[in-house]
Amino acid sequence: MEMKYFELDARAEVLRERRQRASQAVLSEFDEKLDVSWIYHDHALEGVVLSYHELKAAIDKRIISDVTLIPMYEEIKNYKSAIEWVRDLARQPLKNKKGAITPDTLKAIHAILTPDERAKGNPYRKDNPLHRLYFHEIATPDKIPARMKKLCEWLDEEETQHLHPIERAARAHYQFMAIYPWSKNSGKTARLFMNLLLLRDGYPPAVIHSIERQRYYDVLRAETAGLVPLVFESLDNAVETAIRFFDELKEARRQARRAS
Repeated sequence: MEMKYFELDARAEVLRERRQRASQAVLSEFDEKLDVSWIYHDHALEGVVLSYHELKAAIDKRIISDVTLIPMYEEIKNYKSAIEWVRDLARQPLKNKKGAITPDTLKAIHAILTPDERAKGNPYRKDNPLHRLYFHEIATPDKIPARMKKLCEWLDEEETQHLHPIERAARAHYQFMAIYPWSKNSGKTARLFMNLLLLRDGYPPAVIHSIERQRYYDVLRAETAGLVPLVFESLDNAVETAIRFFDELKEARRQARRAS
């Protein structure tokens, strides 16, 4: 696995160079395409299949004529806002590593996704939901506050800091899902949390594709080691896709110059 990390890190550096050379217009175009894919696949992991029209209509803030679609549009907008919040937070310089992410950070992500809970103080769940998408073992309600605190403390431990960033992000995601602090949107919060860690370490987001939905559910019920390869593969695919986007755009412009 170490060699795979090394190879991916080398290609991730190539991607950073491509982004640094690109214009703001190109970066905006890429990020818009990425966000549409990110939102689509993350919803599909939870069984909600969105159309391209629904995604674009919500993100572009167009006038909605079909009022029955408004709840879904609001959910998409909330997710887009959460992505932007996570990106902004990842860009902020850290004065020190200690206390970089706290339970309040994770509550803030969940509050953006679930604004109706914000007015209530975004409380953790008080019971074990009988009907939910994920079927792995989760913490009992009385254990949630302590385990959330312990998770954030684990991020600051020296041993954790020595893990490869991909493994650290995957393990953090796994631990968060084992806590499952809210009945609604815990899965989305967990994946945004994971990608906050990856973005902060200079990687693109790891978008787990919808075709991996069953595998994703299965590894959450198994050992944490099972999630690491899935996250690695998702990130590997993200890096390759991004490099190809910038290279193809560069080639298209070269050909356009030759033709003119």
